[in-house]
Amino acid sequence: MNSSFWSQRDVNRPDLLCGRSADYLVKKEHFPMLVCSTIVLGGFLRICLKNSEVIVLTILSLSGFVIGQLAYHLVEVHQIVYPLLRTPSFSLFSYFLPIIIFMAALEVDFYILKNIIWQVLLTGLISFSTAFIIIGYVVLKFNVDSWGLQSCLLFSIILGITDPLYSVNSLRTIGVSKMYTDIIRGESLVICGFTAIFFGIFRSSPMHITLFRELHVVMGLVLDIFGSIICGYWCARIIQFILTDLFSNTLTNVILCFSMVYMTFFVVEFFGMSGIVALITVGLNLDSLSFKPRMEFIITKFLVMLSSVYQHLIYTFFGIVIGCGETKYFGFHTVVFMSILFATVNFVRLLTVFLVSPILMYWSYEYNWRWGVVITWSGIKGVFSILLAPDVYNLAEKKVKAPHMFVFYVQVISLLTMGINSYMMSQCARTLGLCAISLPRQMAMQNAFQHIQEIIQNTITLFKTEKILTSVNWVLVEEKTRMEYVTPSSHVSKDGKEQEESPTDEVLIEEARLHVAIIQMSSFEKQCNDGILGTEAARILIGATKSYCPIQGKFMSIYDVSTYVRARSWLMKFKNMLTYLEYHKEKTPYLLPGSNKFLIFVYHIVFSEEFEYAGHIVALMYIYPLIIHLWPMARELNVPALMSLNYYYMFLCILESSLKIIIMKRKYFQQHWNILEFLIIVVGIADIICIYFVRLRPDNLLLIQFTVMIGFLRIIRFLPIFKVIIPILIKIAEVQVKKRLSLMYNITKGYVKSQEDAKLLVRQISGRESIYQKLYEILETNKRDAVKELGLIEHEGRDVVIALKTKQAIRNVIAKALKNLTFLWSRGIIDKHEGIEMNKVLLTKIKALNNFPMAIPPPTPDKYLPNIIWLENKDVLIEFFKERTKLAYFDYGDVICREGEMPQGIYLIISGMASLHSSSPTFGIDSSLRPDRESKTLFTEYCTSGDVLGELSCLLKREIEYTAICETILQAFFISLEDLYEGFDVFWPSLEYKIWLKLALDTACQYFESSLVDEDLKFQKCVLHNHAYVETLSSYNELAINNVTMKFVIIVYGSVINTKTEEPYFAPYIIPKTCEQVQGTSDLSKVLIILASDPDKNENDSKFRGKG
Repeated sequence: MNSSFWSQRDVNRPDLLCGRSADYLVKKEHFPMLVCSTIVLGGFLRICLKNSEVIVLTILSLSGFVIGQLAYHLVEVHQIVYPLLRTPSFSLFSYFLPIIIFMAALEVDFYILKNIIWQVLLTGLISFSTAFIIIGYVVLKFNVDSWGLQSCLLFSIILGITDPLYSVNSLRTIGVSKMYTDIIRGESLVICGFTAIFFGIFRSSPMHITLFRELHVVMGLVLDIFGSIICGYWCARIIQFILTDLFSNTLTNVILCFSMVYMTFFVVEFFGMSGIVALITVGLNLDSLSFKPRMEFIITKFLVMLSSVYQHLIYTFFGIVIGCGETKYFGFHTVVFMSILFATVNFVRLLTVFLVSPILMYWSYEYNWRWGVVITWSGIKGVFSILLAPDVYNLAEKKVKAPHMFVFYVQVISLLTMGINSYMMSQCARTLGLCAISLPRQMAMQNAFQHIQEIIQNTITLFKTEKILTSVNWVLVEEKTRMEYVTPSSHVSKDGKEQEESPTDEVLIEEARLHVAIIQMSSFEKQCNDGILGTEAARILIGATKSYCPIQGKFMSIYDVSTYVRARSWLMKFKNMLTYLEYHKEKTPYLLPGSNKFLIFVYHIVFSEEFEYAGHIVALMYIYPLIIHLWPMARELNVPALMSLNYYYMFLCILESSLKIIIMKRKYFQQHWNILEFLIIVVGIADIICIYFVRLRPDNLLLIQFTVMIGFLRIIRFLPIFKVIIPILIKIAEVQVKKRLSLMYNITKGYVKSQEDAKLLVRQISGRESIYQKLYEILETNKRDAVKELGLIEHEGRDVVIALKTKQAIRNVIAKALKNLTFLWSRGIIDKHEGIEMNKVLLTKIKALNNFPMAIPPPTPDKYLPNIIWLENKDVLIEFFKERTKLAYFDYGDVICREGEMPQGIYLIISGMASLHSSSPTFGIDSSLRPDRESKTLFTEYCTSGDVLGELSCLLKREIEYTAICETILQAFFISLEDLYEGFDVFWPSLEYKIWLKLALDTACQYFESSLVDEDLKFQKCVLHNHAYVETLSSYNELAINNVTMKFVIIVYGSVINTKTEEPYFAPYIIPKTCEQVQGTSDLSKVLIILASDPDKNENDSKFRGKG
């Protein structure tokens, strides 16, 4: 077991590691001045020597050495540094290292590390072992200071530690894959954990290691590893709970995060475990989703600042410690030994890479000898080694005359590896082409630059129309804002050769796949920050995306994510099994048995609650005698009492079963619990008979063995207890099933949204049309599969999905209110105090959603009519159609309507899911006029609760263009064609127009979502404010287009031509700005016109969105 610094034993330790004792009155008021001076000097050096951290640390170390030499000769300086010399080394370890280790673990991506955990553990174990053996041998062979074996081995362990921060700093700045930086950093954290546990075992006992008992060592290791990991996991959960609280502010979060790191370390150490391992676990379990939006950046910057200050203090303080030692031990042999140590450290790293390369090459298709060369130079030593260096002297039995030399060698090796190895890592990565931007990546960057340049040019064009900017020199503006992407002259491929030819589709698809994964992860995080996606669901999705990223050519589908589907299936089977085993008691299952008073009396007894409870009490009371019976020693002491209790128990069981059989007769054996009771009676009677014959024939060995076996069958008397437990287990299983359903629905919904986000940006990912088509098809297929999964989940747990949708609707309304509050607050309409109070009220409502019911019963069918958007929730329309609707029921596989048939009416789906199979939609245009639509490709879509089928066909009275097949049992409202047209006549012309408006908006959003992303095309707004409306054009009718008032003109059905150029436009199509007038060419054409917003209002809206 590790010990905390409170219980350290200093009996055999000297007062000081090095330097002379104080022969004067010690005053500590000057030491803070030294600390502040070190921090200020380090800050100025960082400002002057940017990107030269090793030079800063070297200067600070030399400054510390000079101060130490002055302290060695001058009393005035000695009294300043004396508190440092008196500080135990483990205290410095506890002051500085927790933040640094936590910071290093926080930067490791746990999802990537989880996929390569075995590689990292093996690499860390091999690195630790090789360093322990080889460096220990070299130190024992070449040191001239007569170090003992124990000192050499402890010193070799310290030099084998790779610094978790500086080992990858040079790689992070040149764009190396994060997977390899996480391998190096993960290996470093593993070695740090091993070393902390190893030194903790040494500190915990003053006895020699050979005197340790094996059990003591094993238990100590188990407690250090598993106990620390468990403590770290729960501390991470507590920190997550604190940091994600809606009411906590930035200052509170920073202070709590800082204090919780130290509290975790000291509490775990106090209980005899490893605080370092616990902090590594805490850091790995925290990610960007563990913080409130924009909070991670602030806390990370604060921790980076602290870790940087701590490193400056460590190198200065240990420079002072070295300077306080005697200089006579420094000589030419010191330089030689340092050179040998530096060469040995790098040789050990080379050997480690050589040993682990087969493992890494087997598990990763990207790993090759070039990466091995780079990782060879990653054995950089840092503050962890320096802080443990004094323990070589403190823990070794054989004391040396110059303990400061341990610190000196470690600190010099640390500075050498920081300078030389970091430079060699970056140079090797650049020389071997590991930092070269691939040609597909260059093409993607070029597309992004072009897209940004188009946005800039459009902005300039828009600004030119504003009167207030008429005097601006637009030539100069265009010149200063022009962006050009400089394409590298050569491209270094993985083979180290220049690659000038155009990349193949496979290479571009692979590059695009990685882009899609990045877009998806950004979408998941944004959805989580916006409250659309739960934290657990977002974490699962991000983890799954990172897990599938290394698999070449793999686009993550919803089936790859849905690991929880299998868990849900297991839970459902478990619940069904429990339901089958549950004891079902009928209230009045039988008629009163005539006028027989005895039977009537028995009837009332058997079907009373008291009779049932009495049976449960008998089963519970017999637990103790049964335990005594199964315990041989106790059974021998209580044979008469056990026999009496057995007779009494059997009498009660026979009485209970007899009463039930008298009333239920043959139906008694239709209940499985009754069969179990009858079996217990049969076995019990056999047991009593066997015991009786054993008493008559005590010398019959076979009879005795059979009686013993029958006696052990008494254990089945435990089983009736589960009759009480099963209802509780069923409730627990139902809650877990609902949680899994809720989580899976969240995951699937978030996945669908990420696919939509990726589809919007697919043009920017690749400019090649073939790549765009492949990507679009893959994303569309994945989205369609996810929508199907959503429908199946909704069918399986309608009450759970209704609760989720209701909760999300409440969240959206409150979020909108928060945005409005922010806008009013920023404009001074609401003062600061009022804004804070209203903000608290709204945040309280959001926090209350954590206790929102997990399931809400679905509404009755008649409540679904308001879901038809074109009824606008108006009572007169709803009542009109309520009288004319009919409930229609369909079984799995039933066909609701077929392609090519005339419509009978429209269907409003109440529950269930249907799949729509169709060829490419015609939009009222003959296929001969659309060469691009001659393909017979079949499309599949899925409709679920709230969707309406058959609207367009009923409006046109034309054949249905798709076949609708039930994927589950389906319930729907049916409104016949005659009733629908009767409604058109009664509510003419608004009702028919609103259906066309709804269809036009759906078509525009489906096909032109990226162009209309800034438009608020909600049906209610378009109806109330006339923000968008539909124009009808028949053959040869004309429509004038005013580009000032009309922002978008979209042909959503039929076809038109440009009257000036006679260029045809087929639906769906956005008519270009250059067109001034169009003329209908189909029998019926529908044009959606989206009006331009008022400039002042548009400006306010944009500012409002910016605040949100």
